[in-house]
Amino acid sequence: MTSAAQGSDDGAAAKPRRFVCAHCGTSAEVLTEGPPLTWTYSVEDGARRHFCEACSRKNLRSIEGRLDSDWW
Repeated sequence: MTSAAQGSDDGAAAKPRRFVCAHCGTSAEVLTEGPPLTWTYSVEDGARRHFCEACSRKNLRSIEGRLDSDWW
């Protein structure tokens, strides 16, 4: 069996990544590349900013209107 067929499991455990809400400071640790599925993100002034579910719901109209979080 080739190494590609065996997969990429080298025995090392995945390290959790921490995401912090840019609005309220809530944090979440996940084992995926991206934030939790219920979080949103925005690119403002070239920087990616993540927002937790609560802040995303609270500011949905501003997010849909493409307003930067400084306007919330």
